[in-house]
Amino acid sequence: MNLMRAGDVIGLPVVSIASGEDVAEIRDVVYDGEGHRLIGFTLNKRGLFAGRFKAVLPADSVAAIGPDAVMVDAEASIDQGGDPLPGMDDLRSARPVIGNRVVSADGSDLGEVVSVILSTGEVPQAVGYELRSADRSDTAFVPISAQLALSGENLVVPAEATAFVREDLAGFGAAIASYRSPALENDV
Repeated sequence: MNLMRAGDVIGLPVVSIASGEDVAEIRDVVYDGEGHRLIGFTLNKRGLFAGRFKAVLPADSVAAIGPDAVMVDAEASIDQGGDPLPGMDDLRSARPVIGNRVVSADGSDLGEVVSVILSTGEVPQAVGYELRSADRSDTAFVPISAQLALSGENLVVPAEATAFVREDLAGFGAAIASYRSPALENDV
């Protein structure tokens, strides 16, 4: 599983596989904190007339995300109508997760969300959060759970999720796979 911080996607070019053209640039990542899912990306124009693009890129239209570019099958993958994607229609009322405290159901304070972690597979998705603890400067990673609750300024994760917290992004992919295994999903 390839993982990437959502913030590392901002500024990447959007490249069409069909034409090889650099068609846009990622402006921002749109994440639904209540639904715990990646919705898509807002875009900037490329080239001489650069500026904000009314078009949006739905997450399910992305063919791949790499360290150097976001790939789409063709320019048609981008919603040129500029119509808001489901969940993007009123971003002002969206509840951000960056800065929220993550607390386990058994009362353990795991830290503050500093980034959303994306899986860059066939269909990119939000799979975890990067956390910074109040008592240390290092970070840890916790998987997103279907049972995750967003209340006020806190995200509450099941107590079982704490066993899958990792301190390095490389080991976090395996922790996510274990956390989401079918045997555990029946218990969590």
